Amino acid sequence: MPQSYAPLQAPHRLLFGPGPSMVAPRVYQAMSQPVVGHLDPFFFQTVEEVRALLGYAYSTSNQFNIAVSGTGTSGMEAAVANFTEAGDKFALFTNGFFGDRIGEMARRHGAQLVTHSKPWGEPYDPQEAREFIRRERPRIVAVVQAETSTGMYNQTQAICEAAHEVDAVTIVDCVTSLGGMPVLVDQNGIDIAYSCSQKGLGCPPGLSPMTVSPRALERLKARKSPVESFYLDLQLLDGFYTGHKYHHTASATMFYAIREGLAIVAEEGLEARWERHRLNHEAFVAGIEAMGLRMHVAQGDRLWTLNTPCVPAGVDDAKVRQFLLEKYSMEIAGGFGPLAGKVFRIGTMGYSSTAENVQLILQALADAIRHAS
Repeated sequence: MPQSYAPLQAPHRLLFGPGPSMVAPRVYQAMSQPVVGHLDPFFFQTVEEVRALLGYAYSTSNQFNIAVSGTGTSGMEAAVANFTEAGDKFALFTNGFFGDRIGEMARRHGAQLVTHSKPWGEPYDPQEAREFIRRERPRIVAVVQAETSTGMYNQTQAICEAAHEVDAVTIVDCVTSLGGMPVLVDQNGIDIAYSCSQKGLGCPPGLSPMTVSPRALERLKARKSPVESFYLDLQLLDGFYTGHKYHHTASATMFYAIREGLAIVAEEGLEARWERHRLNHEAFVAGIEAMGLRMHVAQGDRLWTLNTPCVPAGVDDAKVRQFLLEKYSMEIAGGFGPLAGKVFRIGTMGYSSTAENVQLILQALADAIRHAS
């Protein structure tokens, strides 16, 4: 017999983890608009607005701006797959989980991987970075600007400058920096950048915004072998979004969302948005230190979007997180890998980054630590 089901009702969560962050109400409103087809003129009009707004968000004059269907991992794989051919020397800078993930993708695409590693949460020395690149003379150089596993903000300009000296293209992961911290694609010399929709842009997960420089496009067009991934082939995707040639069924609803999220960024202004994130991050750190806790990453190297306070001695971080979820309906995350049980990962990004939310998080965290001690 047929069964009846009550309409789905998701719980209301306060999303203060490493992502997704809370969705801006205006984005929810945009997502309620009628769905159109993926070849509809209105869909392509929305795509063009997204492309222009991405140029602003990334601080670039690049014309090749695109939102790939999928989460930030799809942007990572698109970057690696399109610019790596079998046997290419691929230089990786890694000091966290997502740097390591880029390396795994590079290996799977047949790259000759060479790695400059630091412990999780330690910065790269600019001169060491330059010397590594000049010695290895790779074809591709990759680095994570905003390392979500550690709360680390890696400086990219020296790496990109050295990469260009040896005619390498640069891939930079901006998943947890876009929309909350300076990415500065043109100023830093970044060739290929990718991010996600669900963090600094205040949208649900589902799209990975990318930008590609003219020099990288030339490299892409000169490939000797086809891109192994059909779905993530950037030239095919460009043929879809700009040439209106069918490639896949893109979600109109997700494009409505990211268009609205990017419009909010543009209306606030990048400098004002960065300043909001910086001030709220600093207020969070001040509150953490007033509680007698310390941060995992040194001052000056921290993300403003994702904070990693150390778990106090004798405290079970899983109990803290469970208490926050049950009492406050609040989500934060713990560390993993070498940081498992050692740090909390607490997001203050996008729509979630407000002075009121910082105070709410600090009060709830203090309460949770007391109960878990």
